[in-house]
Amino acid sequence: MEQSTYEYDVVIAGCGVAGLYTALHLDADKRILMLSKEDLESCDSMLAQGGISMLADETDYDSYFEDTMRAGHYENRRESVDIMLRGSRTVIEELLALGVRFAKNEDGSLAYTREGAHSRARICYHKDITGKEITTKLLAQVKRLPNVAIMEYTAMTDILARDGACFGILAETKEGERFLVQAGDVVMATGGIGGLYDHSTNFSSLTGDACRIAKKHGVRLEHMDYVQIHPTCLYSGKPGRSFLISESARGEGAILLNHKGERFVNELLPRDVVTQAIYEEMKKEQVKYEYLSFEKVPRKVILKHFPNIYQKCLDEGYDLLKEPVPIVPAQHYFMGGVYVDSHSMTTMPHLYAVGETSCNGVHGKNRLASNSLLESLVFAKRAAAHIEQSKEESGT
Repeated sequence: MEQSTYEYDVVIAGCGVAGLYTALHLDADKRILMLSKEDLESCDSMLAQGGISMLADETDYDSYFEDTMRAGHYENRRESVDIMLRGSRTVIEELLALGVRFAKNEDGSLAYTREGAHSRARICYHKDITGKEITTKLLAQVKRLPNVAIMEYTAMTDILARDGACFGILAETKEGERFLVQAGDVVMATGGIGGLYDHSTNFSSLTGDACRIAKKHGVRLEHMDYVQIHPTCLYSGKPGRSFLISESARGEGAILLNHKGERFVNELLPRDVVTQAIYEEMKKEQVKYEYLSFEKVPRKVILKHFPNIYQKCLDEGYDLLKEPVPIVPAQHYFMGGVYVDSHSMTTMPHLYAVGETSCNGVHGKNRLASNSLLESLVFAKRAAAHIEQSKEESGT
């Protein structure tokens, strides 16, 4: 059976913040096709709770740089960290202009929260659903663009390559219909690998598709073993996606307790350190979970900053205003992926990777809390700029 063939200037596989931000920063004369493997709500960007980091002020650069490097065990690419930090304030300003409702102080300035391994408060947030707030606003803007077409329940299954360069993709709908899309540039924004794990905070549809395709075509991958386990996910005997309890809860004063009611770790250490401490305590006590107590978090903060977490715990039978909640670590984030340079370009011409799909070296071996949304947006914008610049240089 002959497959249909379509032509676009740019194809973006993935509709999370990285894919959406790329589309928004491409010129309006570009014909763009965006693919979503599931429905538009089922992307991990929608699930991000804690917030998005930024340079708090002009004095914050050195400390923010060091916090990111230290959390990453100094295996980060320094150039990438520098690019992310210097691009942070512009990104936040653009998000505010798009209507993202970050929490603010009474004087109208941004209100910052703090999370693990941050030496100071520098995280912008919207309640405990920051990712949903940002993604929803970006999606609304993209839907208004007449040059962008979006196909839901459609996955990229392969790329098209000729003479060592990418010129499109092979895609398949949920009904099994396959078709080709020829394009000047392809952007892979298919998310992480959580769907490959039994216990993950990710949607099950995130199965490392871009990494599989890249490997098939000899496109460089990097740090495929760098997987982050989040320390605090709500313990449940039910199957399905693990519910994350934001690190910002610990930043606001929540503490970890064992079954004897004893605190056993500094909750604001890097995620991998806290996770290991929980595993060791569970092994010592021979239990399946430990506890997170909100006793030291003011009631007003819980209800205003963490309404979604509070309600989810209630639904599971735990009132965190009155009792500690059972938590267990679960797979959360992938620091490795498809290798990209500082412009989000892979080792194959005309093939880009952004977001959790990519490995630009920002995170090193362990990601600093609330750097994922920022990294995705900063480097998505750079991918779009490089696509436009390349077209200008080639005269096409």
